[in-house]
Amino acid sequence: MSFWKRTWQWIDDRSGAASLIRPIADLPVPRGSGWSDVFGSATLFAFLIQVVTGVALATGYVTSSEAAYESLQFITFSAPFGYLLRGMHFYGASAIMLMVGLHALQVFLSGSFKFPRELNWLTGVVLLLATIAMAFTGQLLRWDDNSVWSIFVFASHAARVPLVGDQLARFILAGNTVGGATLSRFFAFHVFFVPAASFALIGLHLILVVRHGIAEPPKAGRPVDPSSYRPWYRAYLAEHGVPYWPEAAFRDLAFGVALLAEIMLLAWLLGPPELQQAPNLGQIAGYPRPDWYFLWLFAALSLLPKGSEGFVIVAAPIAIGLALILLPFVAGRGERSPRRRPWAIVFVVVLLAAIGGLLVAGQRAPWAPDLAAEPLPAEALGAVSGPAQQGALLFQRKGCLACHAVGSYGGQSGGDLAGAAGRRTPDQIRGAILDGRRNMPGYQSLLSPAEVDALVAFVQSR
Repeated sequence: MSFWKRTWQWIDDRSGAASLIRPIADLPVPRGSGWSDVFGSATLFAFLIQVVTGVALATGYVTSSEAAYESLQFITFSAPFGYLLRGMHFYGASAIMLMVGLHALQVFLSGSFKFPRELNWLTGVVLLLATIAMAFTGQLLRWDDNSVWSIFVFASHAARVPLVGDQLARFILAGNTVGGATLSRFFAFHVFFVPAASFALIGLHLILVVRHGIAEPPKAGRPVDPSSYRPWYRAYLAEHGVPYWPEAAFRDLAFGVALLAEIMLLAWLLGPPELQQAPNLGQIAGYPRPDWYFLWLFAALSLLPKGSEGFVIVAAPIAIGLALILLPFVAGRGERSPRRRPWAIVFVVVLLAAIGGLLVAGQRAPWAPDLAAEPLPAEALGAVSGPAQQGALLFQRKGCLACHAVGSYGGQSGGDLAGAAGRRTPDQIRGAILDGRRNMPGYQSLLSPAEVDALVAFVQSR
């Protein structure tokens, strides 16, 4: 008997490991299961990557508002493998968000949430929320200017919730403003509370998967009937089932290893996200924006009509939550095949198109001031003199170029002034400057009449 076999027998004799592993290895799964079924195990694999890299990073991270930024700089540039670990943790977060989203879409399209797997779906929904919470709380731990001001934005949205908005905002900030208590609270949720709940939910989710089995590939004309499904499923596995090991397990393992390799490669080649400047609560140095997987939500909130934000912030999560909870009970029987559920395909296509469009909009952020806009060159100004020339200087000195474009220069949130003279009369331009428009503040108390005349002359020269 070989050394490794004797070692395994000793471990199994003392721990009973085989009695725990064998039921999973021998678990029958439908023969038609393919690569589209690996996203659930890939989500678990990405979660474990996050746990391992997170524990390693926590050994060097200092949970202090005075030292957190410097500790991340040390981890990134001085600690052994710190650059790689931070990169893996960042791209691992992207992987887990992508995998859990693909898994949810695959389960929805295949109708695998139907009887008797309603609880599988519900625990998966809670795991999705836990994953979002873990990604959100992790962003603040970078403790740079962008992450800190992002939390201010989030807390301001939370404060719009009726009745409990102020209390909710103070809970998020752990007080009335962002500080050391905020960092400690987010660290505790990111490292302890959310992962602990996730481990418990993953265990429950896997128990339910073992109990109810892997859903068979959907087939048109084979609806789910709760009165006869279980006997039919047992007979189906007896005829078409194969043990989880080795075929299905190999697919899960191969995809997981490929995912790990891709995360490591991205971390090595691209590195972790670059930290912006250390947070300075006395100066807004930029327009905060979240990581890419929250960018679509950032864009959706930014594009809402003025005055509707409070209603949408409250109503949308309630509506989405109720839809996810009620889905397996409202549509828990009948056809599973997407061919017989065209509404499911249409919903997924519309959802992906909307998220894709919002991601593009969030990346461009046309509503955001361009605080780093370059001064207008001479060719953009053209031949201006007198009051118009004075207005051009005021236009740049007062920061108007951050929002208003002049040709290909400046921001986008205030519109392009090219051709403004043909669209607005001098009195209309003057009224906009003094009283403001939409998101533009009024400058009545900040400009002298002569300065207003100069700005009107400059805009008229466009």
